Amino acid sequence: MQSNIERLLADSNVPYSLTNNTVGRDAKPQQDVVELRPYNVVRAVLLKNESNDKVIAISRNDTLLDIAKIDAVFNSKHVALTSEEINKYMKSARLSAIPALPGLNNLPTIVDKSLLSYDTIYLDVGVSQQYVQLEQVNFRELIGDAKISVIARSLSQLEAPLNPEDDRKSIEHSVNLFTELRIKQRLEETLEFPPLPATAQKIITLRTNPDADIGDLTDIIELDASLSAQVVSWAASPYYSAPGSIKSIHDAIVRVLGFDMVLNLALGLSLGNTLKMPKIGPYGCMPYFEQSVYVAAAAEALVTCIPRKSRPNFGTAYLAGLLNNFGYLVISEVFNSQFKTICEHIDANPQSSFQATERHIVGVDRNQLASWLMGFWNMPDTVCHALRHQSNPDYDGENWEYSLLLYLATKLLQERGLTMGTNSDPLPDSLFDKLQIDRSSAEEAITNLMDASEELKIIAKQMSG
Repeated sequence: MQSNIERLLADSNVPYSLTNNTVGRDAKPQQDVVELRPYNVVRAVLLKNESNDKVIAISRNDTLLDIAKIDAVFNSKHVALTSEEINKYMKSARLSAIPALPGLNNLPTIVDKSLLSYDTIYLDVGVSQQYVQLEQVNFRELIGDAKISVIARSLSQLEAPLNPEDDRKSIEHSVNLFTELRIKQRLEETLEFPPLPATAQKIITLRTNPDADIGDLTDIIELDASLSAQVVSWAASPYYSAPGSIKSIHDAIVRVLGFDMVLNLALGLSLGNTLKMPKIGPYGCMPYFEQSVYVAAAAEALVTCIPRKSRPNFGTAYLAGLLNNFGYLVISEVFNSQFKTICEHIDANPQSSFQATERHIVGVDRNQLASWLMGFWNMPDTVCHALRHQSNPDYDGENWEYSLLLYLATKLLQERGLTMGTNSDPLPDSLFDKLQIDRSSAEEAITNLMDASEELKIIAKQMSG
């Protein structure tokens, strides 16, 4: 443990012990080993106000920090520090992480009231799997003059699966409560979303036509000059290493991408450019089209790992991957006034899912909104279900395989350092078994995909125009 943390604990004269989590590395000599529970593991978040004055907020690891509550206590607006600001602070304070220690470097501290109800708690001090174990009486002594208030909400409540049949009612309630819009006779009239693009409408019709051929698809795409250029650029990218130059949509389909890939790529591109791209976002989040490309490629790669007789449709999995974060665009469009607050809370709660944060702020999440809008646009049920349930690995309803593919694709990419949501516990083998995927094959497929990162980023840049 870092010497300045030990110094603070020594100066406080508070009895403590060091503990290692059983899920981590072997304990060091003279340290207890226990299995920690989320509810009594304590984390710290470093915030700043408009005057750049810093404050430490301490709460349970299984809760979402409510910045509005902290603002009310201090009577000033707070935001989480950026990663660059945190690194600068840690360097000046000679820390390798922000430990959950009240009064660190004499910074004002606010502690969530729920922490006073546990006999024993464990402070995360920023060292992997190592914690300071404190009995409640000693924790109270350590926090000293820190402010005590209710500043967090239970993640288990915010992340609990919701009934899709209630989505429309939830969206209507949130729109009425959190925006200046008022529900008209139909929710669709209130939100005034643009209609499904003409190109997308034609492609959806083409997808359901068993007699459709390359000529039909080429005719549709060639009517959209921007889409044509993007499809040709995609096919000509180093990722596909196609011999010779790609001069036409027909070339892109026949020589490189194939009918199904171009069909779904064109649909994903058309929908992705329908809504405005937000000008702000959470710190370090991947650009929209970059995330789309990575998840689509990963979903496609995972399908190849499934036995042929059990494989879901390649094209549908790829399309769902391209649209996996479409709800990000929808929630920024519908709840434009609250979107900055959503981003600020995501920054302050890296342990929380986007969905929990969004439900806390506006009552609905991006997956609910995306699925609803896709249904409004008459998109296939397979895509609607994939987007709606992609964050729930336990979903086993209709078209479950597509939502699970998105879940696995996202988590496997996160394990390789891509920022697109909450990093969770290690993926259980049961999720791979459910899809009949050999875990080592999936790992290898994602590794191969990551080796082509530069090429995928080029494709994403072309898609964003």
